[in-house]
Amino acid sequence: MIRGYRVVLLSFVTPALLGFATTFSFAPFYFHWLPFLTLAALIGLWRINTGQCKSALIGLAFGLGLFSSGVSWVYVSLHDFGGMPAPLAILCNVLLSLILASYIALVGLLQTAFRAPPWVKMSLVIPALWALCEWLRGWLLTGFPWLSVGYSQVADGLLAGYGPVLGVFGISLGVMMVAGALTAIISAALVRKPGYGVGWPLAILLIVAGSGIWLGRVTWTSPLGAPISVSLLQGNITQDIKWKPETIETTLLTYRDLILASKSQLTITPETAFPVFLDQLPEEYIAEVSNHARSLGGDLLVGIPETTGPTTYHNSVISLGQSARQTYRKNHLVPFSEFIPLKWLIGWVYDDLLNMPLADFTPGGADQKPFAVAGQKVAMTNCYEDLFGEEVIRQLPNATLLANVSNDAWFGHSWGPQQHLQISQMRALETGRTMLRATNTGVTAIIDEQGRVLRRVKEFTTVSLDGMVQGHQGTTPYVQYGNQVVVYLSLALLAMSLFFRHRAALHETS
Repeated sequence: MIRGYRVVLLSFVTPALLGFATTFSFAPFYFHWLPFLTLAALIGLWRINTGQCKSALIGLAFGLGLFSSGVSWVYVSLHDFGGMPAPLAILCNVLLSLILASYIALVGLLQTAFRAPPWVKMSLVIPALWALCEWLRGWLLTGFPWLSVGYSQVADGLLAGYGPVLGVFGISLGVMMVAGALTAIISAALVRKPGYGVGWPLAILLIVAGSGIWLGRVTWTSPLGAPISVSLLQGNITQDIKWKPETIETTLLTYRDLILASKSQLTITPETAFPVFLDQLPEEYIAEVSNHARSLGGDLLVGIPETTGPTTYHNSVISLGQSARQTYRKNHLVPFSEFIPLKWLIGWVYDDLLNMPLADFTPGGADQKPFAVAGQKVAMTNCYEDLFGEEVIRQLPNATLLANVSNDAWFGHSWGPQQHLQISQMRALETGRTMLRATNTGVTAIIDEQGRVLRRVKEFTTVSLDGMVQGHQGTTPYVQYGNQVVVYLSLALLAMSLFFRHRAALHETS
């Protein structure tokens, strides 16, 4: 009986608590050092429990602890604002957490197949598998790379310097290598057996950490032109009234007043700030805000839904002002929120259980160009799109600024908006570009080219964030090569483990 309790504790409860603790390494807490410890402990559990099923269970439990707490805002979106019954919203949250946790379970399962010296498995194999599974989670079934471990290092973490070189998954690889090396060093002190040496793990730890510190001092991009003035508008229109017909006029007046009060060269509203289709927006309203932007010698970017056919509508951003009118149509849509997979099968859920207007957008093209506005070239992403680094870099190196418009009101007062801010910080770091975030309820912020938040405004307030921003030119290694470098590097580490296995076998026979 005692042994049974011990198995349950080690195989499920302990890793679940470690996963939960890892949540605090992300925004809004930013405990950059924490994942080195929690992931080292996870790797230690995998070292002790070598069976396939038990290792997979440990990974699953860690993932459930991480994601059930870290993405708990899904419940807020579905229940508080989507109107889904609480039990069903909880079930959806659990199912999503299980799907995300299965990638960590896969790491636990696959690492048992590698017959390599313990230090190799801990320092090389597990980190490589972890990075590959995070990359897989970033694109499989449209992708959901939320809470990738690399985000924990933005913007002042030990390994943040890898961002412009290898992207967020490369930072994840580095975090896991440091954690694995720590576990290997501790294991060598406790277990004095062949394969538990200190030398190689210590070298890996020093090289990875030292290179991260050095890379953090490298400047990859350079300023281009004079700084421009910007106004990022936060209308604070709560989600429960945003689409109600009786509140539309008030919303339009709120944003009109904010726009007319702007004195900046570039003014940006949030995602779907105007809760009407573009062809329903009064012409005199368009003329008034356009003329104001033009009078400042600048431009206005407006988030608004747009129709291009009887049943075709886009989540769009349009430009108004001195420059020619340009349009960006959101390309990477959120499944089950902005488009309905298997609509013939589950469409009834949206009709009968949810209050989610415009739940079936049409995607825009993948090759859209940056906005040429206010003397800058602005790479636009719409809400969820900035989760995908390789999609952001499609508009680079031509773009001089990044901008993300979002409606994080769906997250309420949860950690979701803060985590989304941290994701935007990573995109700025990877590209060496200033990021402008205009959101409905927060977090509206200006982020510099090193991923640091320069200015932000209080959430759930109606306000304009005004500031001066600098455009940048140049190409980081990540902009040039995307995620392919970290994928090849991870595969190379797995191949290297075979070399050390062969080397260890030769040593044993001699």
